[in-house]
Amino acid sequence: MSIAIRPAQPADAPLIYAFIRELAEYEKLLDEVEASQADIAAVLFGPAPRAFCDIAELDGEAVGFALWFYNLSTFTGRHGIYLEDLYVRPIARGAGAGKALLARLARRCLDEGLTRLEWAVLDWNAPAIAFYDRLGASAKSDWITRRLSGEALAELAEASGE
Repeated sequence: MSIAIRPAQPADAPLIYAFIRELAEYEKLLDEVEASQADIAAVLFGPAPRAFCDIAELDGEAVGFALWFYNLSTFTGRHGIYLEDLYVRPIARGAGAGKALLARLARRCLDEGLTRLEWAVLDWNAPAIAFYDRLGASAKSDWITRRLSGEALAELAEASGE
């Protein structure tokens, strides 16, 4: 079995959208997917993309993806990568596709002088947590992720007076 990682191309938009929906279903969050296939195509392949995607292929068949973007550490004064989504289809799990996707991002970090590769994992996803632990990824238990969205985001924006 041969794993290959390649950058996503515009023709991959339907595949990436399918992966996103499969991931959301696995995470029991399918009802939260608001994006359309056209939205994903615009985000990744529009005139000024701010997010990027790599595709994992097992023996020439697409089996997973990593969707990511650059973040910034003001403490180091350098960028890093935030991995938004990592997904490998169940049939290909254990074949090395997930590790290959992460290894490609780690290589990008080193090649570009980036200081870190970060992501979040749901606290109930024991197989993913065990996988990340085996790679040497540390849990940032001293940081709590916070999010503003929906009405709370709109209300705070209104407070800007603009």
